[in-house]
Amino acid sequence: MKCLIIVDMQYDFLPGGALPVAGGDALIPVINRLQPEYELVVATQDWHPADHKSFASQHEGKSPFDVIEWKGHRQTLWPDHCVQGTQGAELHRDLDQRRIEAIFRKGMDAEIDSYSGFFDNGHLKSTGMGDYLKGRGVDEVHVCGLAADFCVYFTATDALELGLKSVIVAPATLPIDAVQYAVIKRQFEEQGGFFV
Repeated sequence: MKCLIIVDMQYDFLPGGALPVAGGDALIPVINRLQPEYELVVATQDWHPADHKSFASQHEGKSPFDVIEWKGHRQTLWPDHCVQGTQGAELHRDLDQRRIEAIFRKGMDAEIDSYSGFFDNGHLKSTGMGDYLKGRGVDEVHVCGLAADFCVYFTATDALELGLKSVIVAPATLPIDAVQYAVIKRQFEEQGGFFV
């Protein structure tokens, strides 16, 4: 079975939000049109505590987009975003949620970031999405949403590692950094991933 994974279509990642991807709101009608083509649709949601250590505000003297070493991992520091219970953390109201069977929240542990919808960045904890998809008989995932070079890419890559056929839906995702995205697209294909 093929599953569509909609990644982080939240107010804070859209124009006007705390960490916007330029043009991200234009993806909403594209994703809405895609959904009926899949037997199963799930979504992810960044859901950070206010003191999340990926926030530049939690590191004295640091600014958004600085890169630090944090607990053995390179960590890009972000503006405060998708804080639990805030409007910025909500899925956008124009996203058709009627077909979304389950929403998997990530980034809830203040000590480690979580780009992937499957695991935190250290692969220490699972969100449960892998087991859920396996239980539903999914063998192929198509990943869309925001942002292409972070949460979409890491979700799609982890799907490969879990033995799923993994496809990034190019017309339904946008990157923060187009140059970096070009590099990781090649990496994704070298690992066995596909673009459609």
